[in-house]
Amino acid sequence: MNEHASFSPYHRYHGDEEHGREIIDGEEGDESPFEIPQPKKAPIERLKRWRQATLVLNASRRFRYTLDLRKEEEKEHIKRKLRAHAQVIRAASLFKEAGQRVPHAVDTSGGLPIPGSDYGIGLDQLSALTRDRDFSALQEYGGVKGLGKLLKTNIDKGCGGDDSELLQRRTAFGANTYPRKKGRSFWIFLWEAWQDLTLIILMIAAVLSLALGIKTEGIKEGWYDGGSIAFAVILVIVVTAISDYRQSLQFQNLNEEKWNIRMEVIRGGRRIDISIFDIVVGDVVPLKIGDQVPADGILIAGHSLAIDESSMTGESKIVHKDHKAPFLMSGCKVADGYGTMLVTGVGTNTEWGLLMASISEDNGEETPLQVRLNGVATFIGMVGLLVALFVLAVLLARYFTGHTKNTDGTVQFKGGKTSLSTAVNGFIKILTIAVTIVVVAVPEGLPLAVTLTLAYSMKKMMADKALVRRLSACETMGSATTICSDKTGTLTLNQMTVVKAYVCGNQFNPLDDSQVIPSHAHTLLIEGISQNTTGSVFMPEGGGAVEVTGSPTEKAILSWGVKLGMDFGDARSRASILHVFPFNSEKKRGGVALLLGESEVHIHWKGAAEIVLTSCTSWLDLDGSVQPMDSVKVAEFKKNIEDMATDSLRCVAFAYRLYEMESIPKDEEELSQWALPEDDLVFLAIVGIKDPCRPGVKNAVQLCTSAGVKVRMVTGDNLQTAKAIALECGIIDSEAAATEPTLIEGKVFRALSANKREEIADSISVMGRSSPNDKLLLVQALRKRGHVVAVTGDGTNDAPALHEADIGLAMGISGTEVAKESSDIIILDDNFASVVKVVRWGRSVYANIQKFIQFQLTVNVAALVINVVAAVSSGNVPLNAVQLLWVNLIMDTLGALALATEPPTDRLMHRVPVGRREPLITNIMWRNLIFQALYQVCVLLAFNFWGKALLHLKHDSIDYADKVKNTFIFNTFVLCQIFNEFNARKPDEKNVFTGVTKNHLFMGIIGFTLVVQILIIEFLGNFTKTVRLNWKLWLLSVFIGFLSWPLALGGKFLPVPKTPLSELFASLGRLCKFQGRRTEHSNGPQNDGHEEAHQ
Repeated sequence: MNEHASFSPYHRYHGDEEHGREIIDGEEGDESPFEIPQPKKAPIERLKRWRQATLVLNASRRFRYTLDLRKEEEKEHIKRKLRAHAQVIRAASLFKEAGQRVPHAVDTSGGLPIPGSDYGIGLDQLSALTRDRDFSALQEYGGVKGLGKLLKTNIDKGCGGDDSELLQRRTAFGANTYPRKKGRSFWIFLWEAWQDLTLIILMIAAVLSLALGIKTEGIKEGWYDGGSIAFAVILVIVVTAISDYRQSLQFQNLNEEKWNIRMEVIRGGRRIDISIFDIVVGDVVPLKIGDQVPADGILIAGHSLAIDESSMTGESKIVHKDHKAPFLMSGCKVADGYGTMLVTGVGTNTEWGLLMASISEDNGEETPLQVRLNGVATFIGMVGLLVALFVLAVLLARYFTGHTKNTDGTVQFKGGKTSLSTAVNGFIKILTIAVTIVVVAVPEGLPLAVTLTLAYSMKKMMADKALVRRLSACETMGSATTICSDKTGTLTLNQMTVVKAYVCGNQFNPLDDSQVIPSHAHTLLIEGISQNTTGSVFMPEGGGAVEVTGSPTEKAILSWGVKLGMDFGDARSRASILHVFPFNSEKKRGGVALLLGESEVHIHWKGAAEIVLTSCTSWLDLDGSVQPMDSVKVAEFKKNIEDMATDSLRCVAFAYRLYEMESIPKDEEELSQWALPEDDLVFLAIVGIKDPCRPGVKNAVQLCTSAGVKVRMVTGDNLQTAKAIALECGIIDSEAAATEPTLIEGKVFRALSANKREEIADSISVMGRSSPNDKLLLVQALRKRGHVVAVTGDGTNDAPALHEADIGLAMGISGTEVAKESSDIIILDDNFASVVKVVRWGRSVYANIQKFIQFQLTVNVAALVINVVAAVSSGNVPLNAVQLLWVNLIMDTLGALALATEPPTDRLMHRVPVGRREPLITNIMWRNLIFQALYQVCVLLAFNFWGKALLHLKHDSIDYADKVKNTFIFNTFVLCQIFNEFNARKPDEKNVFTGVTKNHLFMGIIGFTLVVQILIIEFLGNFTKTVRLNWKLWLLSVFIGFLSWPLALGGKFLPVPKTPLSELFASLGRLCKFQGRRTEHSNGPQNDGHEEAHQ
């Protein structure tokens, strides 16, 4: 591993493997309520548990960006109501269908009312038709064709699609949008920031102090104490509200992106790609496996179309659609097959639209780091609370026993002599100090720092082509130890072209020379290409370039067909489709049964070359005659396939067979269940499709390897093709390494026992001819080995693996909606290099949080120790309430903004991944923290006790000398934090200034803090109880702050133990318990022996 990795605070926690096994087995491993082992599947009870364990003085702010469990329950209740409504409609529809089976007279004379509008049917009739699934009404309208006429839509070519027509349709039938619940306004955030219990106590104290001050000293001088505290509290509230409001806006923008699904529609005979929000009533929408049904509609035509309606009905039942059950509901997913639909309802005129309008999109989500930080904040808060109570008790005891003196030496409280208002004022000042210590000590901003860095990272990741769907994935990606990547489109460009072809057993060049192919074979090949496809070819009427649409593989084959002289429309019209077997990633092939003329039936198959070849018993030769497939010919075809695969080509084969019309099921229901014959096929052709590697993918793979993240390729392609691409991408180093189990076939892996799969999972680099289930088995085996697994996927069948993985990465371009919904992050450009950027950002989130923790804890420890020691020893504190509130603002909101928004560096990719259970505060952080806190405490306490001598103030009045000393301590303390903020940027690097000028927000916050500090000391002394300092004292303050830099540098030369301190203490505790038990055990028998002897 890289030399940086060995000296990193991010050492891999050696217990991860065991913890990984525990998590898989469902054990929690750690009983701490602040551990969420599986954020994707965390039970509600577990989420409630950590909330109950949290010390909260400001619940509304603390839990601002975590899951609102009450709202989640409300959302589920609304969903249940709408689903129940859908179920009632469904039941009524079934009841109607049953009634229609009984012969009775149907009155069709009156028909249905047609409103006087631009269209032959109105919004109310359309809504009622689809909502009630009224099949009889659909028939009265003339079926889907008649409805298309009423909506002025050609069901083959779609609507016209010009802007005026689209506007007219939106005006008549509505837009495919729904009213979103407005995000919370700035005033709500202001109100929530105001709810902090400690700030409320401070405001009450400020009001009382204001009243007593004005009463005793008059309005001119008496308002300073109370007014300054009130102003400081208001400043904290406003800055907090602004910070939270900005984050909220960022999350809202990201949510908009999440819902903006891209869909294909047919307009004017051509397929175009549009946003789901732009779909209108009358649109014709092609549907394929994995798509979301974008609106309510009626099926025009479909083959083996099966819809998953669980999102609406709550039942995980797949519903088959045909012309008897043509109604499609918005929001449902296509589980199988393909077809086209006519849109009849959009937006809030659909059940889905009503559902989405009635539930608000909650930004809250549990992230493990947030929960762990709540645990840290709770622990620190409890310590701070105890310290504050201790300081309160000491100060009150000293005050009321007459041990607290004024600067001139007079006693502040004399029993029976001091007036009540003076005593109350003294009590309020002491209470204010104690409460302010709580404000500083309880780091409410700690969990919010996660949200801040996540919001920042999510925004920047969008620019890096990654859309985060689940917040916790940002964190988890930093811990990823392996990435199981698809080949096509992720490691390769997904720009496919046919570069090699064997037709009738012969290779032919050039590829577009159709003359060398026998006419009979040419006809059959064009028939197979044009009919057995989900793509389409649009030929503009005025000439122009041919437009080919479909998946990259389909586009490559159709483009080759066009070069062979295929007229797509004409070829499609020559035969009618009887039945379709859609391409299946399990079987790696798809087929179609065609009727030509009255009785001639052709069955065409297309798919993975070696799989189609095994089903063939004959082949078509150059003379157009069918020859038997003997072992010699099989070996020849296999050699052709292997040669193409070695050249990293995807091999697709075409085959066909004749079939008897009499053997085809006559009943429509039986036909829909008919299994297409896949034996006795005649081999037609093999094509080799080139999909070049993405530029830069090799460097990206190398970067992952150096970062301790193993890249594995899991592909459905031939093993030889996969090997060639893996060598090209650097996933496999050499030919010699390409042996089993490094290179393994899906069926071989699948056949192994669970234990054996787990054993070899680490060794696998390439899995070829894998099914989605093989990918799932690999993910499970790797997770049991303790790995944090990221998986890329694009198909519907990838959903289980995406869901099972620690981080599911769906492809934005080639990915289906089902895959995207199961994922945590969507890679918008389908590029593996973008996956690597996500790893960088994941590590950056964790690193930034650690920087902020180190900075905040240093301030916490120093401020608490200084005030406690001073309070106990002298009865006075050098840092008053207003000063502590300013320090709280620096370390809380401003500190989080400065440190939580550091961009990722290349150095992050030279570290090993962060372990699942690695402690948040590493040994290196403890070393840095103790060094800085100890330095600040020693220096500032020295000035607190001997400041008058050290600062040469003995000749000044006692009152002035004390003010100068306390001002100097406050100023030096703040400047130490400013200098230490630079140290916190690079906890494990000696040069803390690398890239600092590029982080404009950091420099801006440092500048802002410094300017405000100068204003406080020089101009706002009445508010903060400070006096102006001369240039010598300013230089001394700066020098003391500056010394923290060489001190931090020197400290980094000190080695730290690799084993985390928490683990060392735990081991020590276990050892003590063990020794105790041994002592008890050894003493027990001796005592018994003595008793026996005595008897």
